[in-house]
Amino acid sequence: MSSTTSRRSFLISLAAGAVVVGFDPLGRTWVSQAVATTPLVDVPPLDGELLTDETSLRNAADDFGHIVHRAPVAVLKPGSVDDIVTMVRFCNAHAIPVAARGQGHSTFGQPQVENGLVVDMSTLSAVHHIGSNRAVVDAGAVWSSLLTASLAEHKAPPVLADFLELSVGGTLSVGGIGGTTHRRGFQVDNVLELEVVTGAGRLVTCSPKRNRGLFEAVLAGLGQCALIVRATVRLVPATEQARTYLLPYTDLATFTADQRRVIADGRFDYVEGQVLPGQAGGWSFVLEAAIYFSPPAVPDDARLLAGLRYEPGAEQISDQSYFDFQNRLAPTVEFLKSIGVWFLPHPWLNVFLPGSAVDGYVSGVLAELTAADVNGPVLLYPFRPARLSRPMLQVPDEPVAFILGLLRTAPESPSVIEAMIASNRTLFERARDRGGKQYPIGSVPFSPSDWVEHFAGRYRKLVAAKDRYDPNRILTPGQGIFPP
Repeated sequence: MSSTTSRRSFLISLAAGAVVVGFDPLGRTWVSQAVATTPLVDVPPLDGELLTDETSLRNAADDFGHIVHRAPVAVLKPGSVDDIVTMVRFCNAHAIPVAARGQGHSTFGQPQVENGLVVDMSTLSAVHHIGSNRAVVDAGAVWSSLLTASLAEHKAPPVLADFLELSVGGTLSVGGIGGTTHRRGFQVDNVLELEVVTGAGRLVTCSPKRNRGLFEAVLAGLGQCALIVRATVRLVPATEQARTYLLPYTDLATFTADQRRVIADGRFDYVEGQVLPGQAGGWSFVLEAAIYFSPPAVPDDARLLAGLRYEPGAEQISDQSYFDFQNRLAPTVEFLKSIGVWFLPHPWLNVFLPGSAVDGYVSGVLAELTAADVNGPVLLYPFRPARLSRPMLQVPDEPVAFILGLLRTAPESPSVIEAMIASNRTLFERARDRGGKQYPIGSVPFSPSDWVEHFAGRYRKLVAAKDRYDPNRILTPGQGIFPP
């Protein structure tokens, strides 16, 4: 029996050993040859492949979190956008759930779909065009590929996540935050046009001037109304080098005050920050900043550091190429893969905090946690919500907000993982009660009522968009926004 279906039959090996040969539209079930008594619906012709082998299904039932496992019945590796249109139409007609998977970097089963179809977007990964101020790129392309192509023309995306091996479609579905967000917004704020496949199986081009309602429902819309298949994103001039500044602090309030100061006066191009275990116990802090430049011009260190209250004499200043700075996590990721840590469970927590609450909230969290409770990086840095323009992206309504990321790594112990997830929920609720929001890429149990509260005044618009563009509610059920 072949494990690849590309034209007529849809073959699936069941746990009991039976073979599924088609879909029974009356019984709304997959039917094995041994019991087939009704005419079956054949899968339409495709340019790519439908994979039903055990390895493909197992991989699609996992993600970077390695916590949630929902097994699909097939994985589509599209050979064209038409394949996605065809199969979404097929699934819509037969009420089969569908989800797109980019690099599978979510941590709580968001791109998984039980007994449905997973669309592996990695086979559509071309960079189609680099222009003077924009790029056209497939949703399955990773940002490192786009950056490499754009730098050849001395251009770059204005906002990049710290890890460049994420797919374009994946980050645009959730938001896409980075060190330049305080200046440029999220990645979704720098999208000029999209091509999407709606839940009804329609290929639609949308932008701020064309099908705007769909455009706004898709960007940071968590895959609820359409699957992104191609994006036109803004580009800006790129420099040759980046100078980075790692500035240490021992006091949280001083650290966050300086972070606020540098995003207010705009002295740095890039601003992030980390919370680190202190040498004598407790926690310390590092303001991470960068300025982009091209020789012979060089940054003025004295001006850039003036007035900042970091611990003198412990700062680190270094230069590297613009690409190497943006891709600086690559060596660390390769090391983590080599020792197996990359493949352990990752019950992450990411929350947006209002600036008025950040010091009290973070100090309370750090008082309860040890480095062993996280066993991974802790991120803390500010941005300005006024720079954001996409309505589905939910952040605190204050002049300054912060993202706190507890990028946890857990041993393969169910009890430890369960305890970390319970802690995430508790910490989320504490943030919510202070006006915070979840950045929905992490591992926080969320009910449909939680999502109503999350989207607040935008929830009705999301429901209306869902009813219009995905009326059978087949898309991306792994987010758990709408009851099954």
